[in-house]
Amino acid sequence: MTSINPPKDKYRAVWLIFFILGLGTLLPWNFFMTATMYFTSRLKDEVAINITGNLTDGVAQNYLEAKFNNFMTLCAMLPLLLFTCLNSFLHQKIPQKVRIMGSLFVILFVFVLTAAVVKISLSPVSFFTLTMIKIICINSFGAILQGSLFGLAGLLPATYTTPIMSGQGLAGTFAAAAMICAIASGSELQDSSFGYFITACVVIIVAIVSYVTLPKLDFFLYYSTGNSANPAEGVRDEETKLDLLKKENINGVDNSVAFSKHTSSSVFEIFKKIWVMALSVCFVFTVTIGTFPAVTADVKSTIAGDSTWGKYFIPVSCFLLFNLLDWAGRSLTAICMWPGKDSKLLPILVVARVVFVPLFMLCNVQKRVNLPVIFAHDVWFIIFMIVFAFSNGYLASLCMCFGPKKVPPHEAETAGAIMAFFLSLGLALGAALSFLFRAVV
Repeated sequence: MTSINPPKDKYRAVWLIFFILGLGTLLPWNFFMTATMYFTSRLKDEVAINITGNLTDGVAQNYLEAKFNNFMTLCAMLPLLLFTCLNSFLHQKIPQKVRIMGSLFVILFVFVLTAAVVKISLSPVSFFTLTMIKIICINSFGAILQGSLFGLAGLLPATYTTPIMSGQGLAGTFAAAAMICAIASGSELQDSSFGYFITACVVIIVAIVSYVTLPKLDFFLYYSTGNSANPAEGVRDEETKLDLLKKENINGVDNSVAFSKHTSSSVFEIFKKIWVMALSVCFVFTVTIGTFPAVTADVKSTIAGDSTWGKYFIPVSCFLLFNLLDWAGRSLTAICMWPGKDSKLLPILVVARVVFVPLFMLCNVQKRVNLPVIFAHDVWFIIFMIVFAFSNGYLASLCMCFGPKKVPPHEAETAGAIMAFFLSLGLALGAALSFLFRAVV
């Protein structure tokens, strides 16, 4: 088998596996994020304690309940950033299989624990503390999983980053749809939440089985072993190249030095080639996480009154709509990649998304202190959410696809890890800014 005639991805099996693994990277975070109704209900108590430690009226919303979305986002994104950064070094010291399988098993354990806690009575403070520890845990290992997957996808053709991004988009859609079904079932919140988290466990198990299957596919082996279905053959090819380069050329230059530099470029040298894509994906997620869900989840319907729509407004118009359009945007890059990787229009479109910050602030966010409500009607919020979500998915996916392709193939895995780090940096910056954005309202 030669590089002129590579094997085909039979039945799109490798594409589908990367899609499932992409689903597994963001599913844990999305299941926690869309289950805010369950989490905040567990934080209610007959006597609430405010931030100063004084007893307050039990009717008032306690501090932990009021700030749950902000703390949840912060506890998710900071570990995500830290461990994505660590993964840039870990990927050279810890085998890929250990990083990916280990992360999936830890995430599975956390969801099993979360499902069990649904049936256990805890005080609000204990429940809040345990929940934040679990969020830190799943996002720490989720970061390692995500960075490892993007690095792995960098070895394959550019289109194989798309299924990871698309799978991540479906993760939110899947979680939002599962929560809406739980609400519609009419079951007690405790029972529906238990089933909700068990569903997440099943999906993670499917991701584990998919990853175990991946090394058995010829298409994956061909690209992951240096364009050879036989690893030993790939090693011999590299040895032959090295032997040839060690010989002096006709100008008397020692090419072994050039070969060494060619195969071991520094992270900074690689970053200089992809910095536009890296900063672009960072800015995309800074704007997105700065407003979603810390600001958007507090928007109230102005037309619902006492109707059922009031109960479904945020699950449908905020979470489900965002994730559907985000998924559509990510998936579109499989058939359309415009603007190109060297176009100046791409970073311009990325920066233009900052307009959504004031637009959402001026919707009917409750409770509010400083800003007036300009876009009160539900339709305004829905329109903003459609464009906001689609642009997030499409532009982020473009950046993640283009990053590893702006460097030579032997630098692609490191470039993928760098892109994953800046994606996580954007998430962390957005989480920190979400406190400011919500306070301004």
